[in-house]
Amino acid sequence: MSPGNTFVIVGGGLAAGKAAEELRAHGHDGPLLLIGDERERPYIRPPLSKGYLLGKEDRESIHVHPEGWYREHGVDLLLGTSVTSVDGQAKEVTLDDGRRVPYTKLLLATGSSPRRLSVPGADLDGVLYLRRVGDSERLKSAFTEGARIVVVGGGWIGLETAAAARTAGSEVTVLEHAELPLLKVLGREAAEVFAGLHRDHGVDLRPHAEIERVTGTASRVDGVVLADGSHLPADAVVVGVGITPNVRLAEEAGLDVHNGIVTDEHLRTSVADIYAAGDVANAYHPRLGRHLRVEHWANALHQPRTAALSMLGKDAVYDRLPYFYTDQYDLGMEYTGYAEPGGYDRVVFRGAPDERRFIAFWMSGNRIVAGMSVNVWDVIDTIRSLIESGVETDDAVLADPAVPLESLLPRV
Repeated sequence: MSPGNTFVIVGGGLAAGKAAEELRAHGHDGPLLLIGDERERPYIRPPLSKGYLLGKEDRESIHVHPEGWYREHGVDLLLGTSVTSVDGQAKEVTLDDGRRVPYTKLLLATGSSPRRLSVPGADLDGVLYLRRVGDSERLKSAFTEGARIVVVGGGWIGLETAAAARTAGSEVTVLEHAELPLLKVLGREAAEVFAGLHRDHGVDLRPHAEIERVTGTASRVDGVVLADGSHLPADAVVVGVGITPNVRLAEEAGLDVHNGIVTDEHLRTSVADIYAAGDVANAYHPRLGRHLRVEHWANALHQPRTAALSMLGKDAVYDRLPYFYTDQYDLGMEYTGYAEPGGYDRVVFRGAPDERRFIAFWMSGNRIVAGMSVNVWDVIDTIRSLIESGVETDDAVLADPAVPLESLLPRV
C-alpha cells in the first residue's frame, strides 16, 4: 500500500478531531486517517464531569463534529482500533489486527489515562474512574438520592464529580491528601474558596486523608478504611488522583519522552514527521521559556491548529497561555496564565472571595502571571492580555473594582 501523501492521526479525543478539521481547513487534500481505540467518534471530555454528567447535555452534544462531518470531509475513521507500534524509520503504524498503515506525517494525540488506586480492594466493582463517556454514564447511574459516595482526590475531577453527586442528592465525602483541595494548583487563598463551597453544600471534606484499603463483598465495594482506622461506608468510590500521559507508543518508537512526548514550539517531536498535541504533549512554550504539559481542554482545542500547520510545512508556534474552567454548583470559574508553586509572590483579590464573586491575580513582582475570575464574566480575555503584555501595576489598582481592567493595558 503506497502512502501517497497520507496523514495519520492516532487518538480519538478533541485534539484528534480538531486536528483533522485543521488539516482539511489549511489545505491537506490527501488521504487522512484518524485511528481511535474507542468506538465513539471524537468527543469533548469536559462535559463528562459537568453538563453531561449532570444530565444537562445529551450524548450528541459532546461530539467534536456531527456524525456526517468525517465522511463529508474525506476523513477515514478507524474506530475501535488500537495502534500497537510506530516505526518512525519505515514511517508506518501497526494496528492491533496486524495491518500496517504507512504515513507521510503522523500526529500522536493519544491523551492520558487515569492513575489507578493501588490499595487492596481497588479492583472491586463500584470503584469508578472518569475519562471516557462510558465512565460518565456509570457515575451518573451511581449518583442517586441518598447514595453514599466517597471521592478520592480533591482536584478538579474530584470536586466536579462531588458537586454532581451532591446535586443528585447523594451523600458525599471527599478524601484529600493535602490540607486543602487544589492547594498546589491555586495556593491557600483561592483553595479555601473551593473548600468552603463544598462544605457549604454538605460535602464531608476530609484533609490529610490516606486510604488503607477498599472494603466490600466478593465483587462489590461497600466502603473504605482510612489509615487512622476509620471506616467510611460507600455505595461507590470515585477515584480522581490525576492522569498519566499515554506515551508507550512514543517511548517504544524512540521519541524523546519526559512527562509526556517532548516537542518544540511547533509541536514537532524528536523524530522527523511525527508530531504531538493535547494532554500527551510536553511542548516548549516560548512565552514561558520552558516545556509545559497542560491537562486541560483548551490545549486540546487550540494546539491542533499549530500541529496541522506544522505538518503542512507552514510556520506556526504554539504560545497560547494555559486556560481552564470549572462549573461547580452555582460557581463558575475561568483561569488563565501559569503560576507554579514558587513562581509567584502573592495573590491579589478584586471583589469578595467570601461571597464567591471576585477576580484573583497571581503576582510576580509587579507583573501578573495568572488570573482567575469567579462568577465574574467577560474579563478573562482582558486578563490574558494583561499577562501577555507584561504590564507592571500595583496591588491597590488591581484590587480596586472602580478601575476598569482594560485601562491597565498599555496604549498602542
